[in-house]
Amino acid sequence: MYLGAAVTAMLVASAVPAVSVVEAPASPVRLDHLKVLNGGDSPLVLLYAATNVTDAPLDQFTVTVFVFDKDGQLKARQVAPGRRTLNAHETKYSTMVLDVGAIDAADSLLAGVDQAQRVNSDEWWRADIRTLAEQQVKGGGVKR
Repeated sequence: MYLGAAVTAMLVASAVPAVSVVEAPASPVRLDHLKVLNGGDSPLVLLYAATNVTDAPLDQFTVTVFVFDKDGQLKARQVAPGRRTLNAHETKYSTMVLDVGAIDAADSLLAGVDQAQRVNSDEWWRADIRTLAEQQVKGGGVKR
């Protein structure tokens, strides 16, 4: 009986939170294949594929991860630069260390691109993905 409880406790402790994509309309970068690595270890690491969906190369873009608790309340936000230079229609894999504090298995993670800049341009594409993430969590459109 104690062994079964210990095994269950270990499985729960090593569980990783679900991760979903939050994508703004007309985003020049699409995130796919999101996976949380290091289950049970801290910090967690997010693996993702970033695809430039435009016909122009991108110089840089920014990935933001939101952490929501089981009640849908925003707990944390982390921002990091994505891969540098993403050619037209190119996909590159990258990782992001999630060092925003304790992330529980019951939490939900939403990751998205909130800004991008084309090569040889001073202008940035920007989007408020926090509002979209909050709406997605409230609407039940996240993995649990």
